[in-house]
Amino acid sequence: MDLAQAFLHVLSPSPLMLLLLGTFMGIVVGALPGLTGGALLALSLPFTYRMASADGVILMTSIYVGGISGGLITATLMRIPGEPSAVVTTLDGFPMARGGRPGRALGLGISASLIGGALSWLALVLLSPWMARLALVFGPFENFALVFMALVLIATLSQGSVTKGLLAGLFGMLVSFPGVDETSGQLRLTFGFDEMAGGFSQLSVILGAFAVSQVLGDAMHARQRFDRLDPSLRGIFLSPGDYIKQGWNILRSSIIGIWIGMLPGVGASVSSIVAYSTAKNLSKTPEKFGTGFDDGIVAAETANNANTGGALIPMITLGIPGSPAASILLAALLMHNIQPGPTLFTNSPDVVGALMASHLLSHIAMYGMMILGCIWIARLMYVPRAYILPAIMVLCVIGALAENGRLFDVWTMLAFGIVGFLLELASVPLGPFVIGLILAPLAEGQLRAGLMATDGSIWPLFQRPVAVSFFAVAIAMFIWPLWRDLRRQRTPATQNG
Repeated sequence: MDLAQAFLHVLSPSPLMLLLLGTFMGIVVGALPGLTGGALLALSLPFTYRMASADGVILMTSIYVGGISGGLITATLMRIPGEPSAVVTTLDGFPMARGGRPGRALGLGISASLIGGALSWLALVLLSPWMARLALVFGPFENFALVFMALVLIATLSQGSVTKGLLAGLFGMLVSFPGVDETSGQLRLTFGFDEMAGGFSQLSVILGAFAVSQVLGDAMHARQRFDRLDPSLRGIFLSPGDYIKQGWNILRSSIIGIWIGMLPGVGASVSSIVAYSTAKNLSKTPEKFGTGFDDGIVAAETANNANTGGALIPMITLGIPGSPAASILLAALLMHNIQPGPTLFTNSPDVVGALMASHLLSHIAMYGMMILGCIWIARLMYVPRAYILPAIMVLCVIGALAENGRLFDVWTMLAFGIVGFLLELASVPLGPFVIGLILAPLAEGQLRAGLMATDGSIWPLFQRPVAVSFFAVAIAMFIWPLWRDLRRQRTPATQNG
């Protein structure tokens, strides 16, 4: 993979326009309350179908970066995070803005986003080839154990109930089963419907779960209005002293964001929470956090964007997404018949190069767009959602039809939109559901390949050190949160007794 050639390709006119367009759309949607970058990624997925693989990756990666970054605008000016990952930014961003320094608050967040993203790009470039070489020695059983561990981690590390996370992941796996059994060629779980012979379209399911479910949720609050706080560019550019003062905070938060990003399915929200809590616990003035403190904004936004590069590392090297948004990027690659994993570097070096180059360049584009255009982007927050939501639904229907031209896929999308809406009402995370949907076929294929190589014997799965290690980590991560919750329940009971 020639990274220099990849940069030259991305900087050529057509790919550069895709990058700028994706970054801008991501920022705008990330800034709009209620709509998320994940929904825009799902919505954009069918439009990459006719693109060259590298160009599709450029568009999706830039949307991913822009969506994560755009959420800080509403978090700072309205105390309403445009993205779930920007929740922690509200704790110090809004008090600083309300205190008469909105430009300073926005400048801290935007600059931290750029540096966190750039450091995560460095990790992406340095760690990905090493992890890919390591993964090449894995056999089918090791790969199955790795995917199994990823599914457990996704459920146990996602925010909310462990049980709900596991159920969501298992439900996603169940949705992937209908269709033709690749080994026997027999139909399964079609219930007599000819349309289900090819299974549920992943694109339709993702559009429904991420985009349609959000439209349904937002439609309930379409007339909601927000208090207005006019932004100002005064103080938006930081001094060299600001960067020096925040140096250790930025480096520490970047490492946290990259590390958590590499954990399967966790996402940027956890990164910002851990980075913010760490900064507060290690601060000499923890009482200033939550009052409009520089360190709080920098920690949260650095970790958010550092998470993006970390999440892409396991996706391209192991085929396991590090966040729900990365799972949609994975779906885009699979839609183009590109199998992520260690062989991706040799089979599709242009795709890997395009992803790495666009990741860094979209962060640079994001910085320029947000510094120069945050005032006008902020005004989009007050566009009534009653005008936006119908347009999104039309695009969803077009996207569902685009893949196969089947009305069945539209009904599938609408059905899973309702399912996703109900899951969110029940506080069931959608991340494990979508990632289970994508990873289940990979797990099944690897397990069957291993069984065929051993004449149906399952015992080698428990005799290989690497596979056993993955299982041990999965079991430990499954038991730990259950034991922790049980201990918390017993402690109050003991105190009351």
